Amino acid sequence: MASDGSIGWRTAVLSYGFRPFFLAGAIQAALAIVVWLLVFFGDLQIPTGFSPLDWHVHEMLFGYLPAIIAGFLLTAIPNWTGRPPIRGLPLAVLVLVWLSGRVAVFLSQPLGPVLTGGIDCLFLVLVAAAAAREVILSGNWKNLPPVGLLAILAVANAIFHIEDDRFGVSEFGKRSGIATAILLVALIGGRVIPAFTRNWLIREKPGRLPAPFGRFDAGVLAVSALTLALWIVLPDQPVTAWLLLLAGAGQAVRLARWCGGRTLRSPLTLVLHVGYAFVPAGFVLLAAAVLFPADVPVSAGIHAWTAGAIGVMTLAMMTRVSLGHTGRALSAGFVTCVIYVFAAAAALVRIWAVAAPEWATVLLLTAGGAWVMAFLLFVFEYGPLLVLPKD
Repeated sequence: MASDGSIGWRTAVLSYGFRPFFLAGAIQAALAIVVWLLVFFGDLQIPTGFSPLDWHVHEMLFGYLPAIIAGFLLTAIPNWTGRPPIRGLPLAVLVLVWLSGRVAVFLSQPLGPVLTGGIDCLFLVLVAAAAAREVILSGNWKNLPPVGLLAILAVANAIFHIEDDRFGVSEFGKRSGIATAILLVALIGGRVIPAFTRNWLIREKPGRLPAPFGRFDAGVLAVSALTLALWIVLPDQPVTAWLLLLAGAGQAVRLARWCGGRTLRSPLTLVLHVGYAFVPAGFVLLAAAVLFPADVPVSAGIHAWTAGAIGVMTLAMMTRVSLGHTGRALSAGFVTCVIYVFAAAAALVRIWAVAAPEWATVLLLTAGGAWVMAFLLFVFEYGPLLVLPKD
């Protein structure tokens, strides 16, 4: 089959979920920011029924992110369950549904809110159902929490559409989506970061190892979940701020227990710790925005979570999974390191832009450019790995 080039690449790209979804998600992440910057500066109008800001938020939170989550889960679940991966025609259908959602949201003004919402919401529902089916059939119940959070993300997407249609802006849906995404990062990151760090340290640098998951981690996750739930409904209250500080401190201690400082010689491992550092940073910045509203904008904490934790962590996992599942060495080359630098810089500069309004235009363009470069470089470097058969 691989002797026919076209058949070979079609078979390869639909052999595992990470292949089409990482590639499509990276392209969408770059294009959506280019479009957003053109819209923001008044150089382009798009036929969406959403406000420009809501379109930007939606396409990052419910467009890009679900593609990467789907690619990760559809690749990880076979390892978790021992069941065969979803591939071929079923995987192609999922990809087409995701693409249909992106087109529908872009053209939501002529399509109308009901049709747009129906098309767009279908993807997360299908992925959550497919993932739940695999986990349930395998009897591997411990892997249901990520699937449950994916289902909650699907509900948040539906709320976003309903809220935007009724009120012209979506705040509750936006916060629900961000909170769910951060819980996913905390849950999955707490699973893979210590494990990958431990594996590298045992092989390359014997000594202190990451602390195993225990009661402390469970407690931090519980406090974080409670705090995020409260932040969704009462984002401006002092009690929320103090819980945000508590959760942020717990997440920072949790990260410190994973020995990230010992991984400086492994960029592929170190970047996971860098990306996760934006999780406690977001908690603390959002708390500061409540306690010191004149000094710290809410957007600083939001972008620490979205551009930082979500952006850097997803690229870190996309590069690692792509290398590992295509038979390459788990080592970050020069281009991969540049991807990480651009991604982290995009997040830091975007937070800086919020705090320095007098430099906002330059900083927004710089952050947007760095973000676009990170994802275009991913497409350039990893696209061939994702579409060609495994060596």
